[in-house]
Amino acid sequence: MTGAVIHVRSYEPELAASWADYVGGHPDGTFFHELAWKSAVETAFGHRAQDLIALRGRRIVGVLPMFQIESVIAGRMLVSQPYATYGGVLADDAEASAVLIAEAQSLMRRCGARVLELRSIRAASEDHSIRRSHATYIRDLPRDPRLVDVLLPRKARAAARKAVERSSLTVEFGRHLLRDIWRLYIRSMRKLGSPNYPLRFFEAIDRAASGSVVSQMVRCDGVPVAGLLTFVHRGTVMPYFVGMDDRREIYGLSQYVYVESMRHAVSLGCERYDFGRSRIDNTGACAFKRGCGFEPRVLEYQDIVPKGSAAPDLAPSSPRWRAARHLWRKLPLGVTRPLGSWLARSIPG
Repeated sequence: MTGAVIHVRSYEPELAASWADYVGGHPDGTFFHELAWKSAVETAFGHRAQDLIALRGRRIVGVLPMFQIESVIAGRMLVSQPYATYGGVLADDAEASAVLIAEAQSLMRRCGARVLELRSIRAASEDHSIRRSHATYIRDLPRDPRLVDVLLPRKARAAARKAVERSSLTVEFGRHLLRDIWRLYIRSMRKLGSPNYPLRFFEAIDRAASGSVVSQMVRCDGVPVAGLLTFVHRGTVMPYFVGMDDRREIYGLSQYVYVESMRHAVSLGCERYDFGRSRIDNTGACAFKRGCGFEPRVLEYQDIVPKGSAAPDLAPSSPRWRAARHLWRKLPLGVTRPLGSWLARSIPG
């Protein structure tokens, strides 16, 4: 079928099995290309999916998962994928990729979107500039959980060890921990000056991706002090939502959380640890991940906009949000919790 005309159609539920097979077989397929992510975003936020499929004859040769976001802050956007580290086109070849992007641009014009955002690991199009705003951090895991400590540099290893020596820390894994993890997460988001996602998003992910979500809780003297929600996909573990009790000062707690996460990943038979993305201008987060022995790989995100336009500025480091972030840190949880959940619909992560 090589050389046959490619046509693009919208995703329909009857194509679920074909979509899953294609994403599962593509070397660049990620957790966020799976239909579970689509289901969770639809359930939690009500965004309209605009997923596209490229076919050469009857054979799928590319997919583009995408949502239409109606933002009260930034207007209408097309994002692949919202609330996700990765997204963008998966395709057999450059021709299929180009056809999918062209159709997405056509949709952008028809619906009046301000931007088509592709969160690609590698740029999907040579015709559009790359936004090098984020980096991801990935490295291989040892085969033996006892060797995880050796994986970390000396200072990070010592910090994790001292956390255990100085505090009575225990770790537990299980789906029943989800709500408590979210409670810790919203505290951390307030401290960062950022809106939190609603509990229903955590629950929707856990339901849609059952078996691929790991809930982890760390307690000090029996009291929850740190929680982590992690995704497992094709041998890779990705810690995604983390929460710490900002009322407790425990030296080395962060390092301990991730060391235990790595140990659990090895026990599951996973081969890689994806520390997730950080904004390059977020020097604290980048330094922490490098201090844990992970080196950055710049992600090749692309913002495609109508001629003469610019993508909306939703970067948390933007000066336009400085005052709002400062105020957010001072508000009580009773305000930031519901307000953050409402704002999250307009800020696609």
